[in-house]
Amino acid sequence: MSQLETPLFDVLLKHRNRHPIQFHIPGHKKGQGMDPAFREFVGDNVLSIDLINIAPLDDLHSPKGAIKEAQALAAQAFGADHTFFSVQGTSGAIMAMILTVVGPGDKILVPRNVHKSIMSAIVFAGAIPIFIHPEVDSEYGISHGISPEAVEKALNAYPDTKAVLVINPTYFGFSADLKRIVEIVHTRNIPVVVDEAHGVHIKFHDDLPYSAMEAGADMAATSVHKLGGSMTQTSILNVREGLVSAKRVQAVLSMLTTTSTSYPLLASLDTARRQLAIHGYDLIGDALRLAKDARKRINQIPHIKCAGKEKLNSSATYDMDPLKLLISVKDLGLSGHQAEEWLRHNANIEVELSDLYNILCLVTLGDTKKEINLLINALSRMSKAFDSEATITEAMVNVPDIPALAMSPRDAFYADTEVVPLAEADNCICAEFVMVYPPGIPIFIPGEIITQENIRYIQMNIEAGLPVQGPEDTTLKTIRVIKERKPII
Repeated sequence: MSQLETPLFDVLLKHRNRHPIQFHIPGHKKGQGMDPAFREFVGDNVLSIDLINIAPLDDLHSPKGAIKEAQALAAQAFGADHTFFSVQGTSGAIMAMILTVVGPGDKILVPRNVHKSIMSAIVFAGAIPIFIHPEVDSEYGISHGISPEAVEKALNAYPDTKAVLVINPTYFGFSADLKRIVEIVHTRNIPVVVDEAHGVHIKFHDDLPYSAMEAGADMAATSVHKLGGSMTQTSILNVREGLVSAKRVQAVLSMLTTTSTSYPLLASLDTARRQLAIHGYDLIGDALRLAKDARKRINQIPHIKCAGKEKLNSSATYDMDPLKLLISVKDLGLSGHQAEEWLRHNANIEVELSDLYNILCLVTLGDTKKEINLLINALSRMSKAFDSEATITEAMVNVPDIPALAMSPRDAFYADTEVVPLAEADNCICAEFVMVYPPGIPIFIPGEIITQENIRYIQMNIEAGLPVQGPEDTTLKTIRVIKERKPII
């Protein structure tokens, strides 16, 4: 088969053009039973392929036709042995990936700054997370990747580890030396699984970091919708045979995936793969040139700076994706949140994220010189507007010790709990997540023993105005803990 082909999209168009009489779901029947205003807005084309897994269209749970062919083409494009489509986002793919390699009581090495879907999967699996501190950037106040040296040290300390998870690249676009990590882990016959949510495009251009499959990883959950041109909620799970069974992956995915899979979403995966495979190098090259120009011009604006290759100075910051514009605004006397609000209200610009010190802007296949000029103009105006308040500001980044794990996150999740004042929670076992930004690393996860030192760390960050995520009580005056106070292990 050729990468020019889109077998799933083609079979949907062929089926639509037959105009079959539908006595099956969805009940809107090509839009005829839908609210007219919404139907007019989205259009009849997309509604005509909003179908169900009837025989001519194949079935994502047991693909034998067009979906199987589309997934095989994706595997070829991404350099995988097998590729599985996900209509439940990368969160669904990550959960399947982790549930494939670990079970109850199994240890898995993970960076401390993981996405919540990873911790959710660890809870579901009943696995034991062994955390590795990522490298922390004191200039921008963010966390990067984990170093090969840290991975090797953790494996020596926990030789019964069943899997290692790596983020490639991070949300901010930085990659560790993934090839070296894979080499270290594979010498012990342990699989490496990768959260590649922000790296769908890196396989398709030489000026970008190694993709997980290029580095020899065993599985990678990859968001095609983030930077690859497909519709929101669409992702893939790439698999390399050997330490992982593709049949096991299919079985786990089927357990987690709706039986009413969306064909418009699946078709967008099929066509996005074609665009990346055929035109990706040129399109990404154009985006890289725009990003290079943007970074140079941003760094000429007073009191603002944009991170670049000068940050690549360790095995945890081995490479970077230049399409991520990490812009520090702290020297303007602004928080990233305030800068986001200013850009929204004064320039009609929406950024990807903001934290205490930074905003993050993405340059993608959909951008042109026009959008870059609008961003530079807005940042220049913002710099002038706050020039009188500008001052050199040092980022405060203190990483607390990782607490001892008294019980598995799953056992803690299902245990009997109670709410106690945070100030009185010393030596209790936490029953919820507590994360303080920056740098975005959990302070507590379910099952960890609360210490007075970490209570002080939380209070210090609250007093500094840092937003707290995770707990039921967002003021963090109280915290939910396990009723059993005595450590279990």
